[in-house]
Order: sequence, then C-alpha cells, then structure tokens
Amino acid sequence: MLITEMRKTRHLALRVAALALASALPVATAATAAAQDFEFTLEAGVACDFALHVEGTGDNRIMREFTDEDGNVVRLLSAGKGFDLTFTNLSTSETVELPSNGSVMRTTINADGTETVENTGHNVLILFPTDVPAGPSTTLYVGRLVYTVDLNTGVFTLQSTSGPTTDICALLT
Repeated sequence: MLITEMRKTRHLALRVAALALASALPVATAATAAAQDFEFTLEAGVACDFALHVEGTGDNRIMREFTDEDGNVVRLLSAGKGFDLTFTNLSTSETVELPSNGSVMRTTINADGTETVENTGHNVLILFPTDVPAGPSTTLYVGRLVYTVDLNTGVFTLQSTSGPTTDICALLT
C-alpha cells in the first residue's frame, strides 16, 4: 500500500472511530472514550530511518462532538490522559516508553476537505515522507502543536509548534 494511502486509511479509520463514538452522544455532551489498545509497525523510511513498532495502551479520554444547526459535525474535542506509548526500533530492539501525561485535541472540520487540529499538552506526531515538512520523523511535542490534514490525500501539514520537542527516532538509535 502506498504511504499516502496508508496514512489516509489510518487517519480516516481513527476519525470514523471517534465519530462513531461521539455520534451516539447528544451534541456537546461528554462521555468516556476508552479506545482499544493498538499496535502497528511502520517500515524503514516512513516514521524513522529504521522500522518502527508503536504500541498504545490504557486510553482514558473524554470526547465531545459539536454540530451546526443542520446536524453536520463541525468540531471535535478530546481531552484527558491518552495512551501510554512504547516505541521500538526493530533493528536494535531499543525501546522508548512514554507514559500518558494528558492532552487536549481540538479538531475543526473545514469546508475544503481538510481538518485543522490543535493539540496542547503531550502529543506525538509522526510525519511521513509525503507530509509537510517531509518525514520520516516521530516527535514528542510538549506545549502547543497545530497541523492540518487533507482528508482526500492523507497529507499532514505542520502549521506551528511551541514548547520543547523530543526526537523519538534519535532516542532509539
């Protein structure tokens, strides 16, 4: 599968899962969003220069969905302690574990087929070679992180950051 299709599929699957959970709720009401644990592997050159395995456990976030007067979803809000993450360099078996420290994600659904995502707190962003700026990179951001996602192509475009960053790939080499 092409990297852009893999990214698009993964992003859309996460979005659909979030919407499915949120759509069962009245507008602007909250519910615990205990997502299932996950794991996946990205081949060398996609997220780091080496094959990267990622595992996430213990999600405990609250999600809200906001709609316009016609019932269209226009914003999503997710807050709380997300997943504990484990990153593994499959070439060396070196691992980095990041406990969940909490974050807030505000997603605005734009009319042009993009989403604008603003994260605050502790968040990891994986940029593929097809993203802007081009990856591979896997970075922990502590502070504020803003990016857009083109839902048609799956391309992520980093808009702005503030606060310290940690290069997960560098920690694993």
